[in-house]
Amino acid sequence: MLRFALVGCAGAVVNTVALFALHRLLRVPLVVASAAAVELAVIHNYVLNDRWTFGMRALSLKRFGKFNASMLAGLAVNVLVLWALVHGGRHLVLANVVAIGVAFAVNYTSSALWVWHGTWGRNR
Repeated sequence: MLRFALVGCAGAVVNTVALFALHRLLRVPLVVASAAAVELAVIHNYVLNDRWTFGMRALSLKRFGKFNASMLAGLAVNVLVLWALVHGGRHLVLANVVAIGVAFAVNYTSSALWVWHGTWGRNR
């Protein structure tokens, strides 16, 4: 789980650098730049998780598709939890921290049980 979290932190850096480069330096519209930055981070995170976290030898388009779907589900959970907590009277920052934690749990669980189910270390 620690490796998964470290990869996620590195992915946040990739996302931020890509967003800045695309939007501020290359003048790509914000929504397009953000979507591209997110997908670059997802690709980055998939490759590192596939190789380092879950110990696979070869990348798989099937796992990559599942990972993308898994991350989209985590994003939906994050937004819903944040919305519910803020509308329930919780402070925005506290709500965001909780939402990130819940989304991390969803992302890790879906990755471990669905994306890489039964493959951990098998191909090392």
